Amino acid sequence: MKKTPVTVLLLLTALVVQAASAPANFSGNWKFDWAQSKNIGMMGQARIQTTVTQSKTRVVVDDNSVFSGHADTQHTIYDLTGKPVTNTSMMAGPATTRSHWDGARLITGWQSAGAIGGATTTRIETRYLSADGKTMYVESARSGNDPMVMVFTKDK
Repeated sequence: MKKTPVTVLLLLTALVVQAASAPANFSGNWKFDWAQSKNIGMMGQARIQTTVTQSKTRVVVDDNSVFSGHADTQHTIYDLTGKPVTNTSMMAGPATTRSHWDGARLITGWQSAGAIGGATTTRIETRYLSADGKTMYVESARSGNDPMVMVFTKDK
């Protein structure tokens, strides 16, 4: 009889651990919150609406932004199988990206041509959600620099 409570406890513990490390679901419409963001420089003047769609094999991010009166769009594909994808960064141009899950965080390495001929620039992007799923964080860091943290709130 005592085996049943122990079995139930072990099963519940396993479910909690699995839920805590499950990939996040970023799907939805998001609005850039410059006031909560960090190290964003002039990006604080931008208005950004982001739509994220997600499947088991990829995350697609469509950004619509307005900065200094100039409207722009960006379409980014994150392959969740680890295959390289060519994407375009607004700041660095064409880049090769590789994504993988680290628990509930999506980690993406971006490699693009550096300013000096033959050089490569690498930055690591980490995308994750708040515990309630209403805030999305996108940290972007280059080696030796403090990360830029863009914060997005979920549209209702």
